[in-house]
Amino acid sequence: MKHYIGKNCMVEMLTSERSTQSLVEEKILTQQLEKKDDAFFVGDLGDIYEKFKKWNRQLPRVRPFYAVKCNDDHAVLKLLVDLGLSFDCASKAEIQKILDLGVHPSRIIYANPCKQMSFIRHAAKNHVSLMTFDNEDELIKVKALYPDAQLVLRILPPTNFKVQCDLGMKFGCHPNKARHLLEAAKRYNLSVVGVSFHVGSGCEEANAFAVAVEQARTVFDHGLDLGFDMKLLDIGGGFPGQESATITFEEITDVLNVALDRYFPEEDGVDIIAEPGRFFVASAFSLTVNIIAKRVVARDQHGDNAEPLDYPTADEEPSIMYYVNDGVYGSFNCLLYDHATVTACVPNEVENDLNYTSSVWGPTCDGLDCILEEVKLPELQVGNWLYFLDMGAYTLAAASGFNGMPAPCRFYVCSMEKWRAMYPEGREAKNLPIKSVPQMKSGHKMHETANLLGTSPAEGFVVGDLDI
Repeated sequence: MKHYIGKNCMVEMLTSERSTQSLVEEKILTQQLEKKDDAFFVGDLGDIYEKFKKWNRQLPRVRPFYAVKCNDDHAVLKLLVDLGLSFDCASKAEIQKILDLGVHPSRIIYANPCKQMSFIRHAAKNHVSLMTFDNEDELIKVKALYPDAQLVLRILPPTNFKVQCDLGMKFGCHPNKARHLLEAAKRYNLSVVGVSFHVGSGCEEANAFAVAVEQARTVFDHGLDLGFDMKLLDIGGGFPGQESATITFEEITDVLNVALDRYFPEEDGVDIIAEPGRFFVASAFSLTVNIIAKRVVARDQHGDNAEPLDYPTADEEPSIMYYVNDGVYGSFNCLLYDHATVTACVPNEVENDLNYTSSVWGPTCDGLDCILEEVKLPELQVGNWLYFLDMGAYTLAAASGFNGMPAPCRFYVCSMEKWRAMYPEGREAKNLPIKSVPQMKSGHKMHETANLLGTSPAEGFVVGDLDI
């Protein structure tokens, strides 16, 4: 059985929990039978649902505003909308994408401290009033274009903690200068309602959150002293999304909850939100690539320009260069932009226990397009596959079509049990309008046809309910 959730996204229902490896190997077999060799993602929507439950369990006081920039895949956004999440948007296009999904403007924070003027006008037109700032020039723009905006002062996070991506080098008012900026907002007769911070994407030290919350309390009190109706704390992102992360989500929340209870106790009535991205989607997607070419070179011998020499002699250990059909200009842009590391996994179809020094390269003509400079792999052949776990964050959202290379196709799965938990009986029929009727294939049963159309057999097909 499959469910259609819009934008040509079909979700395959699983009767039981499956490992990522088994799902990947099943899709590889299907691709081979259909004589296809394109790279593909497998997105497990049930994994996102598990993250949703974990968030509510570990951070019950904090409302998540999902960071759209992390992964703006339609299936992801639609699921999060249906789960009741709010959204962190950074541009006109992101705001419109979320509004088009039926999200109320009050569930959006325009969390970009430096905004294009036409984007501010778009936010005003659509009543997206909650937005961040960190400098006086931004206040002048907002005063001119959206004087009724509800402003949140973004402060610089502590800089002595290790993070994957340091955002403080670009955004954030130093806490010592915050009062001056709040006074400027007062002069412009603007409404400041809260304080925000972002410790950095992929935070690796839990205490960074505790220190940032303490600093935010000081700035919050400045706002109260100046007469602002301070009612919001935004603790940003930085939460890990995969098991291989340096620090666990639970380690962060243990420290964070103590800090929140100390500096923003529940009885104060302050609304606490966050901007998680990778937490929700990192582990939900795996990427499988096909080996399109191969070179065997001498491992330790190089030419005048340090290039590898072909044809190793009998006394030299070979090194193998594999070329695959996705790279750093595509889904692996995370290696450059997100400082990510990836691990190549070999499906069980390859039976070879002897490993060789290898490198893995993307498909473009640029020498920069290297996925793994050195890795131990069994000898593989052209047409074999490699897959990579934890590829849901800052991957497909920032991919380009450089050199005309195609984007990987996407497959979505979810266990029947989790789907029913997310969508109790009949709910998906009411919440999942479609743009057009998907093409039907022979062999579909009636109940499956109804799921494709976003209806139930009992309801029938009412043309007036379809957004055609």
